[in-house]
Amino acid sequence: MPAAPTATAEHVKDVNTRYHDAAAPEYDAKWGIDFGATGQAQVAGKLAKALGGLPREPFADALEIGAGTGYFSLNLTQRGVIERPTATDISQGMLDALETTAAGLGVEVRTARTEAEELPFDDASFDLVLGHAVLHHIPDLERAFSEFRRVLRPGGAIAFCGEPSRYGDRLAALPKRIGLAAAPLWRRALGASAASWIGNGAAEADGHEFEWEVDVHAFSPDSLRSLLSDGGFEAVRIRGEELLANAHGWLVRTLESSAEPDEVPPRWRSFAFRSYLALQRLDEALLEPRLPPELFYNLVLSARKPG
Repeated sequence: MPAAPTATAEHVKDVNTRYHDAAAPEYDAKWGIDFGATGQAQVAGKLAKALGGLPREPFADALEIGAGTGYFSLNLTQRGVIERPTATDISQGMLDALETTAAGLGVEVRTARTEAEELPFDDASFDLVLGHAVLHHIPDLERAFSEFRRVLRPGGAIAFCGEPSRYGDRLAALPKRIGLAAAPLWRRALGASAASWIGNGAAEADGHEFEWEVDVHAFSPDSLRSLLSDGGFEAVRIRGEELLANAHGWLVRTLESSAEPDEVPPRWRSFAFRSYLALQRLDEALLEPRLPPELFYNLVLSARKPG
């Protein structure tokens, strides 16, 4: 479930920090994050969908908001789409994981633990501000978009992918319910134990129990257009992505979140990832060109700061 409507901004930031700190060590395995050719192609495709195509020349300076373990920034840098990445997150645990991965890949990246609503960067510092599945975690979006515009150079772009639509968020409730109901049988079939946080009291909580409280927004295309135009951006572009893939994804994620991460067999993770990619390709080929964006689970968006 998302955070309660009465939740304060401080509470939302606290549960996001605690959950993502706890989730960081197993985050890449849980979400099937890849930093090889597959991950690079995925990320470049998503950014191209948001922008309407990739530029001929790389973005010199790019700022990722809520970078997590580096799925977007590190893959785009390896792909040659970004020259100098800066990665931010509210969770130090995520940034630690990102830095470890970056060192292993030989990618130079600057990191900063910060909130999106108050960025510690000079005006006009970046050519691109981007993020993946992050806007729906930010309590004060108007203030955050003001900051994105401030740190962008004139003519610079913003691009965000993986943001839940209001209709898609309702659709996701069904596979989540099925996953919760099927989780005990699924764990028994795979020989996995229940996650340590299931049934624990607050005294034994380790942060994973906040997973269902970290989301605070779901969007309609119109609400995003208003947010962008009111924030002083132009050339607004919004598209939908992933319908079948996300129904499958939420079923898988709900099942996996119920088990101890190191007890989920590699063969299951391989099946889950490959089947997700197959459904993603089906969405791209058949559904995304034909259906309006609000019907999809995810929305991707871009806009530009006036030059």
